[in-house]
Amino acid sequence: MALAAQTEKMRHGRGFIAALDQSGGSSPKALALYGVQKDAYANDAEMFDQIHAMRARICTSPAFGGDRVLGAILFEMTMDRAIAGMPAAQFLWQVKQVVPFLKVDQGLASEVDGCQLMKDIAGLDTLLTRAVAAGIFGTKMRSVIGAANAAGIAAVVAQQFDIGAQILAHGLVPIIEPEVTISISDKAEAEALLRTALLAHLDAMQGEAQVMLKLSLPSVDNFYLPLVQHPRVMRVVALSGGHSREAANAVLARQTGIIASFSRALTEGLSAQQTPAEFDATLDAAIGSIYDASVAG
Repeated sequence: MALAAQTEKMRHGRGFIAALDQSGGSSPKALALYGVQKDAYANDAEMFDQIHAMRARICTSPAFGGDRVLGAILFEMTMDRAIAGMPAAQFLWQVKQVVPFLKVDQGLASEVDGCQLMKDIAGLDTLLTRAVAAGIFGTKMRSVIGAANAAGIAAVVAQQFDIGAQILAHGLVPIIEPEVTISISDKAEAEALLRTALLAHLDAMQGEAQVMLKLSLPSVDNFYLPLVQHPRVMRVVALSGGHSREAANAVLARQTGIIASFSRALTEGLSAQQTPAEFDATLDAAIGSIYDASVAG
């Protein structure tokens, strides 16, 4: 019953996906922006306690709910912890009506052909089994495209779809994320190569399975519309990729059928030092603006 409701929400719901999946590498920066400096924690365990407190504060805020937030992407340690006394994924769906996703990649390999594949994901099948038991709906995994290199982009997309098939076999919906770095000089050319590669792999998919795509905001408005309209795509979502929230929202609002999946742009302006009223008001404004941009197209 929950799976059918979650699938319907992800296919047709109005709103966006909150990316709350900072990992060990990105957590110190995320905490610093939140007003928690490195002297506030002595080791990784204490750092993850701090990042979990931030995520739990966001998820339990009255501003955060399924009326505007369709889904949330969690880090593995978040999935394994509680929010408001409930397992995190159960809290998101049962209390907030927010569909839970899990980040499954373990970081990036060294650059080859201008791109970075994902590192081998150790114990992926075990993690996916745990995710299903925890009530997770889908997964997310990130690669990086740093140049318009056909061989590099082909390798990125092939790896994403190979692992995506493994994820689909567990009954989970993969979010395929081949991020194009927004600052590269040949970004538009890289996007053209990426779109061609994605369409080829989507056309080759068997059966009725669907994936989701998480992409950098395009250089040309509605360039990814053929992906939005593809029958093997449940949803196309956009990352902010280093844009400010205002800038990302402005571009997103011009894209037909694409919704946000923002991380840093979502938490922009939030601070550990804010009172509950200040925090909730800041988060409410952020969610409102990202929601508006997501439904504009």
